[in-house]
Formats: sequence, C-alpha cells, structure tokens
Amino acid sequence: MGTPFYSQIMPWNIMLRGYAFNGPLQDCMSLFHELPRRGLKPDNYSFPYVLNSCSQLGLFRKGQSLHCQILKSGLGSSFEVSKSLFSLYIKMQASSEVDIWNKGESSDARKVFDDMLVKPVEVWNQMLYQSVCDGNVSSARELFDSIPEKDVISWNTMISGYTRVGKLSKARDLFERMPEKNVVSWTSMIGAYADAGDLETARKFFEKMPCRNVVSWNSMISSYTKHGRFEEALNLFEQMQLEGIVSDEYTFASVLSACSHLGALDMGKSIHYLIQDWPQLGVRVRTALIDMYAKCGDISGAFTLFIKIKKNDVFCWNVMIKSLAIHGRTKEAIKIFFLMQKDGLKPNDFTFTSVLFACSHGGLVEEGRKILYGMETDFGVRPKIEHFGCFVDLLSRNGRLEEAQLLVKEMPYKPDIAIWGALLGGCRVKGDLKLAKRVIERATELESKESGVHVLLSNIHASVGQWPEALDAREKMEESKITKKLGSSTFV
Repeated sequence: MGTPFYSQIMPWNIMLRGYAFNGPLQDCMSLFHELPRRGLKPDNYSFPYVLNSCSQLGLFRKGQSLHCQILKSGLGSSFEVSKSLFSLYIKMQASSEVDIWNKGESSDARKVFDDMLVKPVEVWNQMLYQSVCDGNVSSARELFDSIPEKDVISWNTMISGYTRVGKLSKARDLFERMPEKNVVSWTSMIGAYADAGDLETARKFFEKMPCRNVVSWNSMISSYTKHGRFEEALNLFEQMQLEGIVSDEYTFASVLSACSHLGALDMGKSIHYLIQDWPQLGVRVRTALIDMYAKCGDISGAFTLFIKIKKNDVFCWNVMIKSLAIHGRTKEAIKIFFLMQKDGLKPNDFTFTSVLFACSHGGLVEEGRKILYGMETDFGVRPKIEHFGCFVDLLSRNGRLEEAQLLVKEMPYKPDIAIWGALLGGCRVKGDLKLAKRVIERATELESKESGVHVLLSNIHASVGQWPEALDAREKMEESKITKKLGSSTFV
C-alpha cells in the first residue's frame, strides 16, 4: 500500500479483468456498478474490461451509455479505451440491431475511429472490413489508400470488396500490385473469377499458386460443380488425392454432388470409402452421401446409410423423404415423415415440399390434404406457393379439377407457371379442352425471364397440339437470350 503505483481502484481492476477474461461476464458488469457505491471512479483500465464484456454479452445500449460516461470523465483519448469502444461499435453494426444504427461515414464506429490518436493496422483493417461489408467500396478504397503501413490483410480485404461488387479488373489490379500475397489472396481471385463464370481464368490462378491448401482446392472443385462441369471437378479431386492433400467435408460434399449429377455410382462409392468416420462428419457430407446414392439409383444404399446415422438432422430426413418419393416408394416416404416427428425433429418448409411431392406421385389425396392444412396449425410453418403447387398437382393428377381450381382461386398467391402446368395435366387426364384453353390463356399472360416458364409454356402448347404456339414460346426465349439453367445442388 505504500508503493507510489498503488491506487484504491487497482484491486478492483484486477477483479474486473478476471471476470472479463474468465467469466462470468455478468459479474464483471455487477462489479463495475459497485464502484460508485464505494466512492471509486473507474479509470482507463476499468472501462476496457467492462466494454469488452458488454460487447460479448450483446449489451450495446449499455455500451453506448458507458461511452457517454467515458466522454464526461475525459478518458476518450486513452488508446485502450478508444480501441474497446471501437470494437464494441464494430460488433454492434454486425449484430441484428444493425438497422437502428447509421452506416458509412456517420456510423459511431467511424466517429470513434476518426477520433483515435493511435491507429494500429489492425484497427485500420477492422474499419476497412466494415466499409466493405456495408458495400461502400469507394469509402473503403479511401480508407485503404490512407493506411500508412498496409499488411496482407489490408490488401485482401480491399480485393474482396471489389470482388463482392463484381469489379474484377480493379481487384486484379490490386492483386498484381500486392507486395506480398498469401493463400487467401490467390483463393479470393479464384473464387471471384469462378463466380463470374470465367472458370478458365480461375484455373490459371489456381495453377499459378505457389502454395495451395485445402481451401484453395475446394474453391476450384466446388466452382466446377456449381457450373455443371462435373467431370472436371472429379478430375481435379483425383489430382488433389495424388498430391496428398487431406480432403475435408467441403471437398467431399462437392465431389459427391458431382457424382450425383453424373450418376457415377462407382466413383461415389470410392469417395465414400475414402471418408473416415463419416457418421461423425457434418450434415453436409452425410446429406450429400445419401443424396448421391439415391440419385445414382441405389435407393437401398441411401436408406441403409440413413439408418446407420444415429443422429440425423432435418436435412437428412428431407433428402430421404424426397428420394423415396422419386423412386416410387411414396408410402415409405410418408412413414419417414411421421417417424421424423417421433424422433423429435420439427419439419421445415423443405420437408413439406418433399412429403407433398411424395403424396402427389403416390396419389395420396387425403394424406396430402391433412399435411398441407396442418402445416401452419400443427407446426407453425406457413405454406408457400410450392406447397400449394404440389397439392394442385396432386388433385389434378387424380382428376379433381374443380377442387384444384377452387384451391388456385383461394390460395394467397398468384399462380405461377408450374401451377398452370399442373392444372393442364389434369385437363389432359379428364379431357377437359375448354378448361385447358383457359389455362393456356392465363399461362401466356405470365411474363418472366426464367427459362422454366418459357419451356413449360412451350410444352403446354405442344401437349394440346398447338405446335406454332409452342415454337413461338421457344423462339421468344432465344430472342430474349434466356438459357436453361443447369441443375443445382444444395450441398455445394
């Protein structure tokens, strides 16, 4: 107590530090509130601990009130205090409360940043990243140019800002000027060109990389898969194996998806054998494995895997329900749907799409009706247009056109081309040419740049022998430069 460095606040700061770093964080807050009751004033060591606790607890309003207290105490110029305030506001802007805070130049984080007397490169990078996340690339570039000593993170952040808004030439210019590039720099450029559809340039960057890690390989492989170049994805995976790179769950999900699209069951099985302890891997791999076996025609293999996984999540159940339905095992799909609920899992909107699809293809009208109308009342899931579409298709397939028309009229959505197509299918079943004509008229009124609309509209005309109209729909698609989209997977 006799040393000149001792102060009454010091032991309190030690306790605040202990709670801030080791928890419980709430005790750090309680202890801080005790200070004025003991006649003690917090200093430049006290505030950072409590500000960091506020940040971790999400108590941003409390952090703002502390900011006012800091300004009154004259401690705002302290580096540790201002840095903690800055981190608090950065986290606040990224939180769910972001809508109540102004972004860009007027943000609280930017005000604290501008007032900081000392700004290490880490702080510059945080502010730069926030500007990039806000989509304010011009402001981000001004910040980037103002950084006195940039590090590789500064360069990578600015490059990502340009790639996010599709300014590849500016991103590449920065990349070429970088004094030091790391694996993140190269991988960012691969992803940027791949997202723009320029896989050849992406591959050139990949081949030029002085050092590649699993993330780099995954970026290139998944890009091939997303763009429908499945064989190239598998060829690159084989090269990855030859170079001794250890695959992770993202690698396996991408290549299994490629196998699914190609129907390459043997290749899919060989990849399965490479996966060690697959039941313990993430949902992405488990779901991709089940999906691969099902899409490659081995529904029994898919079901065996499904049973072996002790803790299936909702995604695995969804894939299994849909797969069984596609393979004509509709009653089993319905059973899986009810077993899922017994297992304690809550169905989501994809689950209902899958089970209604099963009902539609199995002719299970009453089961489908109960499921559709029980979605919101029993599970709190509001039916979407695709759910109504499945039930319209179910009714139409079973000749219940009047009920299907009534549903289309009463549902809270404007019918899309798929619903009109389902109704037309019912017209063919019943031979109702009068209704078919009205359906075609309504479908023709739809204006869309989606290729599926024009393809289905063309098929609708062709199905009733209207060949000139069918050809006209195709020609309009070509004139508008609308192309059919490649099939996609939810696992890559």
